[in-house]
Amino acid sequence: MSQIDPLFDFTGKVVLVTGGSRGLGLEMVRAFASRGADIIVASRKLQNCEAVAAEVRTLGRRAIAYAAHVGKWNEIDQLIDAAYAEFGGIDILVNNAGMGPRMPSHDVTEQLFDSVVNLNFKGPFRLASRIGKRMFDGPGGCIINVSSSGGSMPLPEIVPYGCAKAALNAMTLSLAHEYAPRVRVNTLSAGPFLTDIAKAWTDEAREKSNNAVGHPGQPEDIVTSALFLASPRSSYVTGALVRCDGGTW
Repeated sequence: MSQIDPLFDFTGKVVLVTGGSRGLGLEMVRAFASRGADIIVASRKLQNCEAVAAEVRTLGRRAIAYAAHVGKWNEIDQLIDAAYAEFGGIDILVNNAGMGPRMPSHDVTEQLFDSVVNLNFKGPFRLASRIGKRMFDGPGGCIINVSSSGGSMPLPEIVPYGCAKAALNAMTLSLAHEYAPRVRVNTLSAGPFLTDIAKAWTDEAREKSNNAVGHPGQPEDIVTSALFLASPRSSYVTGALVRCDGGTW
């Protein structure tokens, strides 16, 4: 960008985005990088992360790709160590990785339950607490936990996912107080978006949603909400839950 709005200037900031190789994560990576940030792109497939990191470098920013399963603490710790070794610090953490396979609750296995909870809550807790402490001991920082409308409304057949996201919402408020005033922690609650997962939806679901605007969002619609929460000018916003869901109820 030839000129960056000073309200959303991330020049010199280091941003870690989990699930950053596609969907909402990819859009947030692009948004931060185009506004001056250096990026750590993390997801399970290194090749996909490398492609996104290469795109970031074409903008003149530094970027590294790192393959990690966010549901596994040992891989999370290795990701954090690699990020700090490369950049010396993290200014903004976007806890975006997640999944929510649909099936009747009585068919959910213990393995699937653990996998969903690990990825949507256990892993983000580890990332936020470890990085949050480093931020607190250093120059401060910002954490954005990407949640879902499923964490605050009934969604049959994806109950473990909704419960994990509800826990993530509660975690945000607790960590916002634990690491205040040097670290801001907020929730970005996303509604239905036409990301890769929408390929499995019915044609009607891809066109219509039970929300105020009547349709799912495009992935790029998440950008302004993320930039608002991450902006240094949002210094009085912490412990908040910001909905980007088209008015879902």
